[in-house]
Amino acid sequence: MTILVTGAAGFIGFHVCQALLAQGRAVLGVDNLNDYYDPALKDARLQHLIHQPGFRFERLEIADTAAVAALVSPSSGITEIIHLAAQAGVRYSLQNPHAYIAANIQGQINLLEAARHLPGLKHFVYASSSSVYGHAEKSPFSVQDRTDTPLSLYAATKKADELFHYTYAHLYRVPATGLRFFTVYGPWGRPDMAAFLFTKAILAGEPIRLFNRGDMRRDFTFIDDIVAGVLAALDRPPQDTGAKPPHRIYNLGNNHPEKLTDFVALLEEALGRKAILDLQPMQPGDVYETAADITESRRDLGFEPVTPLAVGLPKFVRWYREFYGV
Repeated sequence: MTILVTGAAGFIGFHVCQALLAQGRAVLGVDNLNDYYDPALKDARLQHLIHQPGFRFERLEIADTAAVAALVSPSSGITEIIHLAAQAGVRYSLQNPHAYIAANIQGQINLLEAARHLPGLKHFVYASSSSVYGHAEKSPFSVQDRTDTPLSLYAATKKADELFHYTYAHLYRVPATGLRFFTVYGPWGRPDMAAFLFTKAILAGEPIRLFNRGDMRRDFTFIDDIVAGVLAALDRPPQDTGAKPPHRIYNLGNNHPEKLTDFVALLEEALGRKAILDLQPMQPGDVYETAADITESRRDLGFEPVTPLAVGLPKFVRWYREFYGV
């Protein structure tokens, strides 16, 4: 009984693997360790995992159809999948669209095709994104809202992934749960996201870019809360009653959107330094606000975020200073 975790050396994947191993579960971690951001950070995360009992790692490109089929074979013993590997980033999708098609479309199909042949598959949990809501007409965003107006290629690929899973749940009864993550931050975070970018710039005395002149709101969600939601979803696969496909979608967010300027102020306080602000116009593909309605997540998963930004950001800053020695 093995849980396959893709993106195991990534930010969320690393923390999910840690939590699964702490529960005594067997984990097969997969990652391609690409250079979208510093591979040294990915390797450092991996070093915390590879010596732990119950963990095995395979370096693999999920867009490689043959490699995925060989790894996720009917004899592999894989009973659950947590698929977190993806080409992330809204703005980078404007520069390198083909990377998103390879990882987020081809990779997703490869895993679904392999998964439908697994004889003992209990559940396929996969990462979606709050970006699928696009220019939502109301806030907070509900899983009942329409999501057919994506504003970036990244968002479009994540919406496509949800449709693929619905189709495979319908055709092949692959039990699946999609999780729409809302602006995840915390220790070991991604260098292309706000907490990391702003901390690095403030400590270096360099300006930080605030898009839409800082007039933006995000539902910043601490990594520990996200991991709790992922594990809760994993242990609650949708039941296949035959009436509808065994497929569900949930929001995982803090349920409390914060002003970007307040985010910066909390970071300044944690760092003990003032930020130099570079006020920029809104970027293509960005949205003004993200806000999660977690009604269904609370009801079905018992999901309840407990980490406010004022607690989570100082934890990130402490990790950053220790990891980089600054």
